[in-house]
Amino acid sequence: MTGPVIAAAAAPVSHSALPKDAAAKQTAEKFEAVFLGQMTQLMMESVEVGDQFSGGHGEEMFRGVLAEKLGTAMAAKGGIGLAPAVMAQIIKMQGGSNGQ
Repeated sequence: MTGPVIAAAAAPVSHSALPKDAAAKQTAEKFEAVFLGQMTQLMMESVEVGDQFSGGHGEEMFRGVLAEKLGTAMAAKGGIGLAPAVMAQIIKMQGGSNGQ
């Protein structure tokens, strides 16, 4: 049996700060995606290409795209925790408070 649903008031949100924080969050997430893409690119460059996947110039061109997409996918799944730290610094530099 389930219990009754209790209404709870949401914490008040400053509407003027909301877009700034949302923009900071989006920027931080994009930064993490680019960072992870760059790290993936460096990792891929350090691995020897075997005979099975030696696609020549075409493969060489698309490895960068693959690294970028992998970075974006990793960041979308939570990344390495870089985005929250970057977001906190962005908000701090803007003179705001991130509640921490």
